[in-house]
This record gives sequence, structure tokens and C-alpha cells, in this order.
Amino acid sequence: MRIAVCPGSFDPITKGHLDIITRASKLFDKVIVLVVINAAKQFSFTQEERTELIRQVIGDSLPNVEIDSYDGLLANYVKEKGAVAIVKGLRAVTDFEYEFQMALANKKLNPEADTVFLTTAHENMYLSSSLVKQIAHFGGDISSFLPPQIVEPVTARLCKKD
Repeated sequence: MRIAVCPGSFDPITKGHLDIITRASKLFDKVIVLVVINAAKQFSFTQEERTELIRQVIGDSLPNVEIDSYDGLLANYVKEKGAVAIVKGLRAVTDFEYEFQMALANKKLNPEADTVFLTTAHENMYLSSSLVKQIAHFGGDISSFLPPQIVEPVTARLCKKD
């Protein structure tokens, strides 16, 4: 069984994330969407809340996708799960520079796993969780950026109250 891990902070999950996850699910027998801790980021949702938002979005629509969370080295998690690949989405060249560095580090820590880069669909090139959070904070409509199942709870959390 070819297992891939699709890690991210998913704070919150966007249509761009969902596109990468869906496409990865067609390439691998099993995809684990992994909510990870990034010490460099400040989160709007807890790790448990982010995991639950992903569950709401994916539901039963992708039967070979499971959701998990982890607070540790990605390379160790991938090894523990017997995964053969780490799937990362790329929006622009600036994403590639950072992700390439991470891919090399993960390969050094776990030589058995490769990193697979999927380029984003053109309609998601500008889309990021940070952008969604900023728009929501100022009361903007984020419904075109998020899966419909989570628009309401994300808006409720992120919209600035006067």
C-alpha cells in the first residue's frame, strides 16, 4: 500500500488545501492529512479544532483519506506510518524555496520517503490561510475561499467584533 502524508497547519483548511488533498488521494492508496504544529506560527484554531474542521470538510467524500495530528518531527511520523511520500502544494516560486529546504531535511532524516510537490490550481494561486484570516478579521466575505461546510464557524471565530 502506497501511503502519503499531506502535512500542514490548516488554520483553517482552504479550497486550495482541499484541491491538493483530493488530487493526492487519486495518486496514493492512502493519504493521511496531518495537522502539525509550526512553532513559527500563531494559530487562530487549536490543533483539535483544525482537525475537526478538516473532518467536517472531508467527511466520507474521500474514503482513502484519514485525518491525524502530530506534535513532532514530520520525518519520524512518516516513518512510523510506513509512508512513502510527503505531499506538499506549491503556489509560487517563494513556496518552492522553503519547501525544497524542508524536503531535503526530511530526506536526510528519513531516506525512505520522497517529497512530492503538486502545483496549485490557477484559481488558488493567491489563496492562503493567512489571507482568509485577514479578510475575515475585517468582515470580508470568505465563502469563495473555504469549503462551504466551515464558512460559518470560521467566520464566527475570525470576524472582528466591534
